[in-house]
Formats: sequence, C-alpha cells, structure tokens
Amino acid sequence: MSAKIYYNGKCGTCRNTLALMNEAGVEPELINYLQDTPTKEELSALLDQMGLEPRDAIRAKEQVYKDLNLDNPELSREELIETMVANPILIQRPIVVTDKGAAICRPAENVKAIL
Repeated sequence: MSAKIYYNGKCGTCRNTLALMNEAGVEPELINYLQDTPTKEELSALLDQMGLEPRDAIRAKEQVYKDLNLDNPELSREELIETMVANPILIQRPIVVTDKGAAICRPAENVKAIL
C-alpha cells in the first residue's frame, strides 16, 4: 500500500498516527508540511479528496488565525487555501493519504479507516 502522511514531528497526534501505520505494516512517505508545504493546487485536491472545505481543515486555535481574522465568513475557499499555504501552521494535521482515501487523522485512530 502506498501512503503519505503530512507530518509534524513535534505533534503527538502525528507521532501516534505514524505508529499506528507502522504497526499495520505501512511505511508512509513522510512529508514535513511545514517545510515542504503543499501548493494551492495540491491542498485544494487534498481537501476535495477528503470531502472537506478549508474551514474543516484549518487550525482555528493558532494565533495567526486570529491575527488574520480568518473567522471572516466572507473569505472565499481560494483565499483560505492561499492563506493556509502561506501559513502552513494553519493546516490541520496529520493528513494521511492511502490507496483507500485521505483523512485528517485527529484522533490518530481515524487512520484505521484508510489502511
């Protein structure tokens, strides 16, 4: 099975998700999304694959969310995606992509549905 995990090594949920994947015999491609940020097109495709809108995958508790007034309901999908790419800390984590689909694995056990 091919798999990718958009990963932040400092995040306990990311580490737990990776451990669950490894226990299942899956060795995913690790993508440090803070350094290797998806493009607008890639993030949009990921959201589409998960059936989510940007607001479903944005970390609203981050200070930059407040600083940029991202709770403004008039912001478009494209504007939110552009902001997430420019500030990758806003992207909810971890995102796992396998042959069976894609999901935000928060909690980590969500990964089981796509393994």
